[in-house]
Amino acid sequence: MKCPFCGADDTRVIDSRPADENTSIRRRRHCDQCNKRFTTYEKVEAIPLMVVKKDDKRQAYDRFKIEQGVLRSCYKTKVTAEQMGQLVDSVEAEVFKQESKEISSNYIGELVMNGLKELDAVAYVRFASIYREFKDVDTFLEEIKKVIDKK
Repeated sequence: MKCPFCGADDTRVIDSRPADENTSIRRRRHCDQCNKRFTTYEKVEAIPLMVVKKDDKRQAYDRFKIEQGVLRSCYKTKVTAEQMGQLVDSVEAEVFKQESKEISSNYIGELVMNGLKELDAVAYVRFASIYREFKDVDTFLEEIKKVIDKK
């Protein structure tokens, strides 16, 4: 690490400790050339993730969109805020486990639907009706029948 004061190329670490709730490392460094101390922070570099939409457009991954979809689907159901948070966390973990720079919105949607199916039938059908773009009542009824038949 280059010294910010004198520009020397060789500095040494004199103290390291976790910072930002264990998401980074704080390092105190000492420059042997000018005898000054300074602090650096080390963080994991996140892969910028792009979501490929149905129309092939790309946009940056946004956890908030998943949260909003789950929240709208679970409105006035018995699904708790904690359960919704766990679902969003599990979807996000699965998305980042792919270690890809691009992921399809279809894949994310299927993960959310599968999670909602386990939590609440009404929330699942609500999400499916938007995600699968039900065109008429018959399509809606077919999906409800699938849910009823699995019980």
